[in-house]
Amino acid sequence: MAASDRSFPSVWARPRRKERSSLTREQIVTQAIQLLDTEGSDALSMRRLAARLEAGATSLYWHVANRDELIELVIDEVYGELEVPDPDNPDDAADWRAATRRFAHSMRATTVRHPWLVSVLDHLVAAYLGPNLTRGTEQMLGLFEAAGFALAEAERALNTLSAYVLGMAISEAAWHSWLARHGQTPEDWAANAMRVADEATEGYERLRQVVALYEGADPLKAVDEDFDYGLDRVLDGLQARLDQPG
Repeated sequence: MAASDRSFPSVWARPRRKERSSLTREQIVTQAIQLLDTEGSDALSMRRLAARLEAGATSLYWHVANRDELIELVIDEVYGELEVPDPDNPDDAADWRAATRRFAHSMRATTVRHPWLVSVLDHLVAAYLGPNLTRGTEQMLGLFEAAGFALAEAERALNTLSAYVLGMAISEAAWHSWLARHGQTPEDWAANAMRVADEATEGYERLRQVVALYEGADPLKAVDEDFDYGLDRVLDGLQARLDQPG
C-alpha cells in the first residue's frame, strides 16, 4: 500500500487486513510508542520505525497506509491506559465526583507520561473513532447520566471536563519537556523563574504579590494544587447545574 494512500479518512474506517507475516499491527504500535516516548514525535517516521522493527517499509504499509494512520493507532493505544469509571459499578455511580476526579487525574498523568501527545492532538479529529477512546467516552457519558445529566448535556459536561484537563496537562507536559531539554530540575527552574520575575514585575504590584506567594514553594506541589483547584471549580460548576431546580 502506497504511503500516500488517502482512500479512508481514518485508520478505523479502513477494514483491517489479514496478517501476512510475523509482523503485527500491535508490534508496530508498541514500538512506535516506545520511539515517541524516548525521542519525540519528530523522530517518528515509517522508515525509522521499520528499521527499529527490523522489517521493510512495505511490511508497515500493509498494516497502516501512512504516518497519520499510525498516529491514530498510538493515540488510541495510549488512551487505553486511562482509568475510566464504570457507570455500572455502584461505587462509581454513587459518587460521580470522586469517579470523575480519578478519571481527570488519570488523563493528566497519561498526557504528562507521553509528552509527544502535545504535538499530535490535531489527530484526535480522527482518533476519536478508536476503540479505547469510544469505550472511555461511552462510560463517562454513562457516569454523567447516572449523576443526573440528560445525555445531550452529559456530552457537553464531558467536553468541558476534557478541555480543562487537556489544557492543563498539555502545559505541564510542555514544561517537563523543557526541563528535560535544558537539563534542569523543577527546583532549578523555580529558582531561575523567581529571579527573572523579580525584575520583570517591577511596577506591577499585583503580579509581584502573586509571585511572592510561590517563593520557596515546591514547584511540583504547586502544579498539583493548581490543577486540583481548577478541577474542583469545574466539578463545582457541574454540581451546581445538577442542583438547579427543574
